[in-house]
Amino acid sequence: MLSEKSLAEIARERTKYPSDQARSALLAALRIAQEEHGYLSEALMDYVADLLGLPAIQVYEVATFYTMYDLKPVGRHKLCVCGSVSCFLNGSDAVLAHLSDRLGVGLGETTADGVFTLQEVECLGACKDAPMMQVDDRYYENLTPESLDALLAQLRGGSDDVR
Repeated sequence: MLSEKSLAEIARERTKYPSDQARSALLAALRIAQEEHGYLSEALMDYVADLLGLPAIQVYEVATFYTMYDLKPVGRHKLCVCGSVSCFLNGSDAVLAHLSDRLGVGLGETTADGVFTLQEVECLGACKDAPMMQVDDRYYENLTPESLDALLAQLRGGSDDVR
């Protein structure tokens, strides 16, 4: 179910912990599995549980708790808007409304073209530059309607340079 490369990465993560602490490698194993498959299906979570010798319920508990794990297919770009106190007080609700309007999707939904998935997440730790969001593995801060529109245009165009 996972490539040799992914299995080797998980094995490398597993060696970082004592042999009776397999659960310690679970976050990394789920990340690696998700990177290969795009999301964590039930079958893939069961596979990771078997791989680490854990009860499946422990894997489900972790995968459903953290917003970084996707339990269904998502768009090519995940727009994760921080909704915590600093961001909310600085307009994250307006950011979400703007993105929802521009993309034609609600929270947790993916655009019809499969490019964007819109999510609200808890604190991403960039409070001084609120409101902010994470897109894939990059942070975007001090968001305005204009900066959001420019970012969406760059992402639609396929540009990797969206800093």
